[in-house]
Amino acid sequence: MNFGWVADEKQSFAVMDRAIEAGINFFDTADVYGAWSSYPGSCEELIGRWLAQGGRRENIILATKVYNPMKIEGRPGEINRDSRCYSAPKIIRQCEASLRRLGVETIDLYQLHHIDRECPMDEMWDAMQTLQQQGKIIYVGSSNFAGWDIATACMTASARHHQGLASEQSIYHLAQRMIELEVIPACAHFGLALIPWSPVGGGLLGGVLKKQKDGRRAGSSIEEQVEKKRPQLEQWESFCETLGHPPADVAVAWLLHNPVVTAPIIGPRSVEQLEGALRALEIKLTAESLAELDKIFPGPGGAAPNAYAW
Repeated sequence: MNFGWVADEKQSFAVMDRAIEAGINFFDTADVYGAWSSYPGSCEELIGRWLAQGGRRENIILATKVYNPMKIEGRPGEINRDSRCYSAPKIIRQCEASLRRLGVETIDLYQLHHIDRECPMDEMWDAMQTLQQQGKIIYVGSSNFAGWDIATACMTASARHHQGLASEQSIYHLAQRMIELEVIPACAHFGLALIPWSPVGGGLLGGVLKKQKDGRRAGSSIEEQVEKKRPQLEQWESFCETLGHPPADVAVAWLLHNPVVTAPIIGPRSVEQLEGALRALEIKLTAESLAELDKIFPGPGGAAPNAYAW
């Protein structure tokens, strides 16, 4: 999401090259990424130019997403007002546009970026199965779905003798553990890979208090969270200091200890940030450390319904 926005093309290419070199093989984007800096689709185009250099496509699992209105190709500045939905024509049209921007024949993981409660699940699956039969996508994933939505999508697919969802991409980090209530149990039950986004809470868990002391300012939204969670953050940064690891690395390492988690989305803006995220692979948290983190950042109490009923 940062490519072409806070990281220019040269920086973005360097990050992706280093990722391949380090053995990272899952690359995630979305059709709408780039809208903040230039226009929707520009991030896919940037990745497409990187792939066009050759010797890269066969080494990665390529994922993108569909949901938001997109630009009309050939008419810069114009957005197709087809709303946020999963009508069959929209899914097929936007998948073909993503393929063109990325310069590939197949998307490995095509994700439903948000839930659409208006369009019938059967129509969505009609489109996805058509794309799979045409060889344009391999797996279907969801993003930002509730546990109920995951179950509904999987059961609808099962009734159609279809494999259903392969993954769920959701916000998940130490300070935001709500998905432990129903989303994670749903992923475990239906066999979905969990792909957490924002593993460092947008910088909240990245040593924000220490950065403040050093005179660096965070964004206004983070500043508000800091004031609400200051006692927790003080304990958190002290805990990481005791471990001897940077807070951002410990935050990612905590996610990697969850057996349902397949791959956190790290979103580095530079090679240096990527190198920092790689250090998380070396951090092994003990049972005592994990218990201490549960005290600092309590979850919702476990999985539903035992977390709130019997």
